[in-house]
Amino acid sequence: MRTITRLGGLSRHLFFAALALLMAFPFYWMVTSALKTNDEIWRSPPTLWPEVPLWGNFAAAWHEAPFARYMGNSILVATSIVILQTINSGMMAYALTHMKFRWKGIFSGVILFGYMVPATAVYLPGYLVLSELHLLDSYAGLILSNCVSVFSIFLIRQAFLQVSHELVEAGEVDGASHMRILWTVLVPVTRSSFAVLALITFIDQYNNYFWPMLITKNPDLQLVSAGLRSFFVEGGAYGLQWPLIMAASAFTIAPLLLVFLLAQKTIMQSVNMTAGASKG
Repeated sequence: MRTITRLGGLSRHLFFAALALLMAFPFYWMVTSALKTNDEIWRSPPTLWPEVPLWGNFAAAWHEAPFARYMGNSILVATSIVILQTINSGMMAYALTHMKFRWKGIFSGVILFGYMVPATAVYLPGYLVLSELHLLDSYAGLILSNCVSVFSIFLIRQAFLQVSHELVEAGEVDGASHMRILWTVLVPVTRSSFAVLALITFIDQYNNYFWPMLITKNPDLQLVSAGLRSFFVEGGAYGLQWPLIMAASAFTIAPLLLVFLLAQKTIMQSVNMTAGASKG
């Protein structure tokens, strides 16, 4: 039986290792393609490693376009949106789960209905609102237009529903305010959900393309996705400088990998705490 158990565990580890390698292969291909020449990229059969690695392609791609500004804009906008969505979704979810007020059920239904509305359906009214507020072509427009997310509210609401209401009642008995209960009791218990929220929101806003392109025309406000498109099409790299395109794609996803690694540790450490809270 021990031998069968060990073989079963080994087979599971091998399966997940093969699956991880399969998922990581596109990133490996992108990085190695950045070290090749155009001829090596299009060679058949393909090569897994360049004959002579061209590490200078990364520096060349970095200086071909203002990627420092593109990445700085994306990090600034995405981080600001993460902070605002965390605050807004936390307060809204607390009101929907641990406070009593009139028409609470109707309000929750409206939020769930908004979750079913496609994002493209609100582009036109959102553009008109920003135009009336004179927030087009500005950092404020990029940030404030995404500071509230129905998905974020729904995600944190589901996390707060798993927390026993007795914790909230204990805080009320001790004389704590709603804000103190929220940020000192509920948020630490459900921080894994907030880590997931921060990760998803940062990735989504960092890679956002259509909406920023719609409300901004200033090249200095371009985010990473728009900057890569400009480099690919307008910068003369279209079909000519594939190694530089791969290099630019590689170093622009570095912040996403860093955020994922940081959030992954928080998620894993918080699983047991959240499970304990859900059991009351």
